[in-house]
Amino acid sequence: MATPKIELKGVTKRFGPKVVLDGIDLGVQPGESLVIIGGSGTGKSVTLKCILGLIHPERGSIKVDGQEVTRLSASAREKVNRKFGMLFQGSALFDSLPVWENVAFALIQGHGVGRDQAKKIALQKLAKVGLTKDVGELSPSELSGGMQKRVGLARAIAADPEIIFFDEPTTGLDPIMADVINELIVKTVKDMGVTTLSITHDMVSARKIADKIAMLYKGKIIWAGRKEDIDKSGNEFVDQFIHGRAEGPIKMEIAR
Repeated sequence: MATPKIELKGVTKRFGPKVVLDGIDLGVQPGESLVIIGGSGTGKSVTLKCILGLIHPERGSIKVDGQEVTRLSASAREKVNRKFGMLFQGSALFDSLPVWENVAFALIQGHGVGRDQAKKIALQKLAKVGLTKDVGELSPSELSGGMQKRVGLARAIAADPEIIFFDEPTTGLDPIMADVINELIVKTVKDMGVTTLSITHDMVSARKIADKIAMLYKGKIIWAGRKEDIDKSGNEFVDQFIHGRAEGPIKMEIAR
């Protein structure tokens, strides 16, 4: 078995009295696409932020390519983070910058690439996600939601990362555009041969882009396996979630 690209063991994170991650174990193999599913507030985003070093867990181990990353210096952490690309929820584009500069942002700011070369790379990446070079001169506000997602994906792959994180990649899109973006993610990941970790509550998206799925509930991984096996998980929590049923062991917390 190859060394996992990402490996979490016993990761625990709390905010005050609230335990958000309760000793989770998770592994992503090289070239694998793992999708973490779960409802809002279950700890999906916190998991990503712990891996990225934006949040520090109280306990547990997080390794990237076998290297423990929870106790790194700032410079060592920056070196690890250069392996990462990310498609943010809502795309998170900078309105003050043209599209090409959004795509090239990490190249210019983080990798020291000159603006002319960075623009050339940005236009190449835009072409990979189906956008023409004239789109590069537009501002993000001039783009549709689907086009903004494409730009976000182009930015995520601009520096040829080894690992890409997808944070709710289809949020805010209609079903047809969501499927277009899912197909584009699958094609891009396959072409690049990268490892991906995604978080979503959209089961259509999860089934499309995943090799394996893990479900997070109340800070714990309650099921993990191949996506083909999720319909016969034998777990009533998983079954309720993937079929979107109101009735079941998962109860919505409603303010009174």
